[in-house]
Amino acid sequence: MAGHTKPDNIVEKGTISVQMENIFPIIKKWLYSEKDIFLRELITNSLDAISKLKQLAVLGEFKAPEKEEEFSINVAIDKEKGTLTVSDNGIGMTADEVKKYINEVAFSSAQDFLEKYKTADEKNMIIGHFGLGFYSSFMVADLVEIQTLSWQEGAEPVKWSCNGSPEYELSEGSMNRRGTEVTLIVSADEKEFLDEVRVKNVIQKYCGFLPVPVRLNGSPVNERKPLWLEKPGDLKDEDYRDFFRYLYPFEQDPIFWIHLNVEYPVRAKGILYFPTLKHDLDPSRGRIKFYYNQVYVSDNLKDLIPEFLMNLRGVIDCPDMPLNVSRSYLQSDPTMRKLSTHITKKVADELNDLYRDRRETYEKYWDDISPFIKIGMMDNEKFYDAVKEILIYKSTQGGYTTLKEYMERAGESSGGKIYYATDETLQSSYLSLFKEQSIEVLMMSSLIDTHFIQFLEFRDPHLKFARVDSDISDRIKDSDGASKIVDPKTNKTHNEIVEDIFRKNLDIKGLTIKVENLRSEEVPAMIIISEQQRRMREMTAMLQRKPLESLEEHTLVVNANNAIVKNLRKMLDMLSPPLDEIKLLSMQIYDLALLTQKTMPLERADRFVENSLELLRIMTEARVGQ
Repeated sequence: MAGHTKPDNIVEKGTISVQMENIFPIIKKWLYSEKDIFLRELITNSLDAISKLKQLAVLGEFKAPEKEEEFSINVAIDKEKGTLTVSDNGIGMTADEVKKYINEVAFSSAQDFLEKYKTADEKNMIIGHFGLGFYSSFMVADLVEIQTLSWQEGAEPVKWSCNGSPEYELSEGSMNRRGTEVTLIVSADEKEFLDEVRVKNVIQKYCGFLPVPVRLNGSPVNERKPLWLEKPGDLKDEDYRDFFRYLYPFEQDPIFWIHLNVEYPVRAKGILYFPTLKHDLDPSRGRIKFYYNQVYVSDNLKDLIPEFLMNLRGVIDCPDMPLNVSRSYLQSDPTMRKLSTHITKKVADELNDLYRDRRETYEKYWDDISPFIKIGMMDNEKFYDAVKEILIYKSTQGGYTTLKEYMERAGESSGGKIYYATDETLQSSYLSLFKEQSIEVLMMSSLIDTHFIQFLEFRDPHLKFARVDSDISDRIKDSDGASKIVDPKTNKTHNEIVEDIFRKNLDIKGLTIKVENLRSEEVPAMIIISEQQRRMREMTAMLQRKPLESLEEHTLVVNANNAIVKNLRKMLDMLSPPLDEIKLLSMQIYDLALLTQKTMPLERADRFVENSLELLRIMTEARVGQ
């Protein structure tokens, strides 16, 4: 029986089936940046060996002894000998199987590999393309030895060894139990893999959720259960939070999560967490951990998951995904492209369910999850179509509203405009005017809203956004005829006189003076910048990563109904008009309005302080004089 071939006591020597002798140096060079991958490869080989034996037991071909030891994988470090050993009690191998699986299969297509990749630029393209997983151990070892004993009755132990050259030795082994033991003589410059803490971290990283116990020098390493394989109905919120803390020990608790269970078009299970971001353009990426049957693959598969979802955290386990070091291979795999599409759809479905069934919860989380949704809509056509109806905005009328609800309430009186504000504090005077006239305003304070507003207008030409400081709506103007009253002395209207005051005292480039009778008497003046001009300024500042520069073309809208402005007008009728004070007040009114735009130049800020102090002096002296 071929499977029972016993190696002679005389050592058998041979050459691994590879025609070019520089295969090992190339493996070391190309996989150096991820050399700890060798431990994953060896442990998963052991897992495969155990899984195969379990399958044979299910088929009735293998019967374990009554006192069969627990299936397990053991990693042992011997610092004195300089060895790292990975052993299992799985199916084992015969001499013929060692020749087949170690010497031949591992190096199939090796010649093609060398020709194709010996001058390639991209790293991490080797393992997985040509089944070289076992040979990744030569990245850290000067010599690798296999001791193995097959499960088959009458099988003899086998020993295989190789020093990193194409030559190997095959002889009678010393194993006295079923299974395989791989021992690495660790290279002098790779002694980190003889450090127990370092090795434990590698095992936990790649194999922390394996269904078979993994021990390091006798101590268990993978005691944590993979939560994503549990039924959602059996889990509590604290279970999800506790699992998140285990995965990301230095991050704040997540906002909420989605438990994935996908059967078609590809099989995948997982948990995706919506984290609390430091800000809505948090640049952190690559935090979703990808697994293959509970074996860690990578957390940097950004081309497989849409960019907007890479800010999420969590786990995706896809048994249809090839266990493979090569990211470029995975990115071109059609199975993974299907998975990406389906996960995007699943996230959209879950968000819609949350909006429909638990809107209060959805609104509670909105400020934190809106960056994901907005970026996703701009990035992904299908995601846009799936979630466009559940976009909500904080309203000055209280609570949150959709654009559709806003437009229905506004009716024709809005002129088709959607009024919004970006800073509730700085734009409070504008908001007060709108609120007094019962005009609803939406809050859009996110950093990405400048881009997002333009995106929405592009997608739907019927939408037209206008910030509260971009124009003076007819609805907040007072149509009273007082603005047309003519002063007999000057033959000008009162508003024209006020306009002259500010034009004379404000010699500022690009400034237009406009006097209006506003319905509210509270605000003395406001700075108005056209919507398009302001968007261009903000976009340029963001792209150049610079603060907003001084205003160029802008309008000062003076409120003729304001008491301060009225008094300013009356000061001209005094026998000796205090021209210096009139100028000081005009400048102060302008500067106060300018503050709402966050664009006051440093030299003007200094003057603003000086003017404020001078006005205080005049006011106090007037009081003392009385």
